Amino acid sequence: MADSSATIQGAIPIPITVEFTGGLELLFGNERKHKVVLPPQLEDGSRPNISYLLKYLVDNLMKDQRKDMFIMEDNVRPGILVLINDADWELEGEETYELQQGDNIVFVSTLHGG
Repeated sequence: MADSSATIQGAIPIPITVEFTGGLELLFGNERKHKVVLPPQLEDGSRPNISYLLKYLVDNLMKDQRKDMFIMEDNVRPGILVLINDADWELEGEETYELQQGDNIVFVSTLHGG
């Protein structure tokens, strides 16, 4: 009989898709869509959430040095919409939303130069 305790304890990695639009893709190697696999559990025992994802993206995927174009005070810069599975992240708990397998997270910049 297979041991299902690994699944119950969340030992399966969390694959998600992250997309950048509205110019944000320029900060991430000019790639709009990224497949990301996150650990099932963080060092403190919690599950990865959007706050963790933001740090992960800056540390691992961001190619541009202008971190302040994406992050401000450890959160998404004002003017960037965040969608979790096509819903505004405000409906899902914002940065505290715990990521699930197959989630699609989209960052959309609404800031335009003039």
